[in-house]
Amino acid sequence: MTLDPMLLEILACPEDKGPLLYFEDESVLYNPRLKRAYEIRDGIPVMLIEEARQVDATEHERLIAKAEEGGIKENWTSS
Repeated sequence: MTLDPMLLEILACPEDKGPLLYFEDESVLYNPRLKRAYEIRDGIPVMLIEEARQVDATEHERLIAKAEEGGIKENWTSS
């Protein structure tokens, strides 16, 4: 299930308030700065710090490479 583009534009990491990478095929929003993944369950992003999954170095590298190869950009940019 794809997230609504308007929702995606306003979502931010609840801890550092920064943008996220959206991996639709994995149902996850990823913060590469904190190496933290937020699951999307039944089309609803679970944006709770205590529910987030910490990502190890191997998975971080995989996600960054996947984003670069797939043209996945942060969901918004700060000005």
